Amino acid sequence: MTLARRTLIAAAAAITLAAPLASWAQDIKPRLIRYGYGLTEASNSGRASKLFAEEVEKASGGKMKVRTIGNAALGSDVQMQQALIGGAQEMMVGSTATLVGITKEMAIWDTPFLFDNAKEADVVLDGPVGQKVMDKLQEKGLVGLVYWENGFRNLTNNRRAINRLEDIDGIKLRVMQNNVFIESFKTLGANAVPLPFSELFTALETKTVDGQENPYNTILSSRFYEVQKYLTVTNHVYSPWIVLVSKKYWDGLSKDEHKVLLDAARKSRDFERQDTRAEADRALAELKSKGMQINQLAPAEANRMREKLSAVNASIASHVGEDLWKETQAAVAKARAAK
Repeated sequence: MTLARRTLIAAAAAITLAAPLASWAQDIKPRLIRYGYGLTEASNSGRASKLFAEEVEKASGGKMKVRTIGNAALGSDVQMQQALIGGAQEMMVGSTATLVGITKEMAIWDTPFLFDNAKEADVVLDGPVGQKVMDKLQEKGLVGLVYWENGFRNLTNNRRAINRLEDIDGIKLRVMQNNVFIESFKTLGANAVPLPFSELFTALETKTVDGQENPYNTILSSRFYEVQKYLTVTNHVYSPWIVLVSKKYWDGLSKDEHKVLLDAARKSRDFERQDTRAEADRALAELKSKGMQINQLAPAEANRMREKLSAVNASIASHVGEDLWKETQAAVAKARAAK
């Protein structure tokens, strides 16, 4: 056998061996999932996002890796939603309120004073009504996995303590880019200013707006106490977050990969809710220690707000559909009766 022939045989053998090795290397290359959120890494959503990423990597044996990116570095909720729909980003967690422009049924969760407590919210969100609303997202290019808790929203501002409905009059209040929130606070007398969350601190600092409304945890983790004096405990809306996947990305995954993401999302949901509720108790005490003046809105004034917002509730019912409105109210009543 000539030297040239031996060289050709050796080269062919090397190619034959290399082919399966290359295929194997390609098979184990992890799927990288870019996952965005608006708050800081040290926030409740940051901690739960980290746990989600760890669970995905563990359950997939390292074949799926989640890169969590906070501080709205990938954009506002609205911008990230559009990136998911277009397939430019794989995952995110954000407020259901910013999805209303995409899926009208999401407005049901913006109903003022819908839930009395977190237990009622869990039962309804994790039940048939919550799933029905979440499934509507797929028509628009998004897949909802689970609802997290942002918490009951409360008012802060730099003008005055809110003790009566009339105290809201004229306050420039930042609200989410959501028609229900805009109309609700206009109805209550505020000058409602829709802004992305990523612009909020600067708007408060420069007095572009007087106040805002968010759960205690967000007020603390976003350091709003540095630029806000008054906090009024109103619990006017229970605010869920939702973990989303790009449908374009989801449709390219196997059933096993779907299960990995869904199981990890459920674990993160259970962790996040417990963490958020424990942190809320600590956050209120810490906000007080930071110098915020805190007052509780009297039940009679909360009822006046409910009555004032009756037209908004009627508008929500019309917007989401009377069937869904009645179904949701029935689910809340059932959860309330099961105490």
